[in-house]
Amino acid sequence: MHARLPNNAGTLLIAAISGRALAAAARRAGYRPLVADFFSDTDTVVLAERATMLPGDLQGGIDGLRIIETLRQLAGDDQPVAIILGSGFERMTETVDEIARHFPLAGNSGAAIRRIKDPQLLAADCAELGIPHPQFRWDPPPDPENWVVKTAGGAGGAHIRRAAGETPILQCQAPSGRYFQRFVAGRSISALFVGDGQSADIVGFSQQWASPAPAAPYRYGGAVRLRRFDRRQAAMIRGWLSGLARRAGLVGLCSADLIRGPDGYKLIEINPRPGATIDIFDDADAPLIEAHLRAAAGKAYRLPRFVDSMASMVTYAAAPIARFPSIAWPEWTADHQSPGTHLIAGDPVCTIFARGPSADLTRRLIKGQASRLQHQWEGDRT
Repeated sequence: MHARLPNNAGTLLIAAISGRALAAAARRAGYRPLVADFFSDTDTVVLAERATMLPGDLQGGIDGLRIIETLRQLAGDDQPVAIILGSGFERMTETVDEIARHFPLAGNSGAAIRRIKDPQLLAADCAELGIPHPQFRWDPPPDPENWVVKTAGGAGGAHIRRAAGETPILQCQAPSGRYFQRFVAGRSISALFVGDGQSADIVGFSQQWASPAPAAPYRYGGAVRLRRFDRRQAAMIRGWLSGLARRAGLVGLCSADLIRGPDGYKLIEINPRPGATIDIFDDADAPLIEAHLRAAAGKAYRLPRFVDSMASMVTYAAAPIARFPSIAWPEWTADHQSPGTHLIAGDPVCTIFARGPSADLTRRLIKGQASRLQHQWEGDRT
């Protein structure tokens, strides 16, 4: 899945909390990735031409004061074709603009990110464009059991809580950047799309699921690529995304989170960057990194077509592991924990992939693979 392709198109700088998926996509497109992330997983190091640790940590976030120097050292004497920013920069729009002053940025500007990740502006844009969107408010609601509380610019689901348990804390502390969104029950759907600043083309749809933890009930679990999707609904959603792309000036690969309930679809939020589903949508014949680069530069691009389903799933440590065991990782895994690493409960262990003829069968297949693989490290806990 992550085979190296001929190096014929120069280097790409990649910076993200986890850069493995973007590095793999860059390799499939024929680029030589230079990766800065928080993990430097063994498979990321194999994929990357060079890899280094991103300054900062998961708790405090990316260190914006040190990132330029880190990226300069990583680039060395190379002249990168572009830099692609993944997760971790949604709340650092000034840093995004600073990076763009030093490296050719392929992706959304700080202004575009600020607009699309501002919950108040997004709610207003959706109202003006006629896009169904959950009610939003800054102050604690009188019926907190019907609301969730989020962090503006947050990503990955770990920042989302049910408001019923958080409201007393928020009333006392009112932390900056936290807001309330009315809870919408239904099926979680994600649309991966490419923006050109004026319109949006949908790469495909996936169904997502959570991997709940005590402190993170909406933590990201996985996604399965949907083989079929209603054409009229797809056209409607594409219209919504094109309207938002024009408002914010969105370019390159982005994703939209939606909920399908009894009364139809509601758009929940936009992630203005390549997201977690790039693994299950990428294709060597029409590489998504190439589409991302070309769309960001205002050029024509090609998108892949699919005849089956594919899923990816993150596995987490259910309990502390004093020393992670040495495992013969199957080829359908990535983002591997290194032997001897100390893990706390909730730490990610690896990503698993599966492919099948339908979304339902593929989802059952990947959960079975995860269960069998987990026995290899859970049986070695000390």
